[in-house]
Amino acid sequence: MSETSKRSVVVERTSGGRFVATNSGGESIGFGTSPDGIGPTGFTPVELLLAAIGGCSAVDVDAATGRHAEPTKFSVVVTGDKISDEQGNRMTNLQVTFTVAFPDVEGAERARAILPRAVKASHDRLCTVSRTVEIGTPVTTTVASA
Repeated sequence: MSETSKRSVVVERTSGGRFVATNSGGESIGFGTSPDGIGPTGFTPVELLLAAIGGCSAVDVDAATGRHAEPTKFSVVVTGDKISDEQGNRMTNLQVTFTVAFPDVEGAERARAILPRAVKASHDRLCTVSRTVEIGTPVTTTVASA
């Protein structure tokens, strides 16, 4: 494994049920859960997973189509069902839906033609996030001494 292939974030607790994740570049995003189930939380961890799936594919598709025409609309909706069964808590029925429109300008027809292939390529081989979820990569957890 090369040094450039390693990715990491640090997650730190900021208050009860609230956390911030910081990447190696210093960017951060807050998230959490509401201990009482009532108060605001920002993004939940599950919503961050859905955003990561949609965001990863959005980046791939935008790179492929955006060089031909600037979209007038580019939206990705990611849905799924959170369930709890004998396998524990997990998401099922994950669905990624793209809505992309291009104006009638030079390159737009090419961008429209590329769109379905770009979505398929992202799903089948390019999007690290959805590929990891679909393949089912094991997660190891440890406890380090403070």
